[in-house]
Amino acid sequence: MKLSLGFSPCPNDTFIFDAMVHGKVDTEGLEFDVVMEDVEQLNQKAFAGELDITKLSYHAFTYLIDKYVLLTAGSALGNNCGPLLIAKKQLSKSEVENGRIAIPGKLTTANFLFGLAYPNAANKIAMLFSDIESAVLAGKVDAGLIIHENRFTYQQKGLKKIIDLGEYWENATQLPIPLGGIVVKRGLPKEIQLKINRIMERSVRFALDNPRASEPFVIKYSQEMDTAIMYEHINLYVNDFTVNLGKSGRSAIYRLFEEAKSAKFISSYTKEILIN
Repeated sequence: MKLSLGFSPCPNDTFIFDAMVHGKVDTEGLEFDVVMEDVEQLNQKAFAGELDITKLSYHAFTYLIDKYVLLTAGSALGNNCGPLLIAKKQLSKSEVENGRIAIPGKLTTANFLFGLAYPNAANKIAMLFSDIESAVLAGKVDAGLIIHENRFTYQQKGLKKIIDLGEYWENATQLPIPLGGIVVKRGLPKEIQLKINRIMERSVRFALDNPRASEPFVIKYSQEMDTAIMYEHINLYVNDFTVNLGKSGRSAIYRLFEEAKSAKFISSYTKEILIN
């Protein structure tokens, strides 16, 4: 059986998916047709129902609970790994809320967190995450919300951190920050959903046990990223939560859904969030 599988070219994704897409672990007879896109493009494909399995921003997932169910393996959660709001100079809350803010997509968890911290900010400009630093430096926007490897490079370019939205979330909830997860279509048979979950966990464990095995695949899509930064990126976003969400990971995801409901981003959610 062949299933469409979407994930991003970012090092943390290529690292954890390498084993399952290249037959380094038992895939229990499943094959995968890989679609590699930026996370916001994957979000859009999920809304269109184009992918059987996909990486998805948790923000987007709050709107897609009827279409997809979350795996317990493969998620990007953690501490001190949230999106950063950066600018050429320090900005007050009022300046942020009245400024032009670059975001890495409307459906990203980064934008969700920004909306919680700055509910009155209305002038948001969506762009590819890798273009945000340049837009800030060029004065096209007043501040930008950065994710992924940009959090390791912004200071080298003279940019200043306004707020760490991961810290904002952690201080408010005492829970890890849920950034993105792996979801499967609810319409797939339950035994296939569970099989995918087992394969995903197997692939993550293989990657962690054999961290150099995926290096050719990771480097191929890392956009000439410095190798040291590439591994910093992986170490930041791939951790015990990626193997299995566990109790605190599950609590963080349910809290995010409750925050989305309280902020009226969604009205309610009735389906079970996690595969069982």
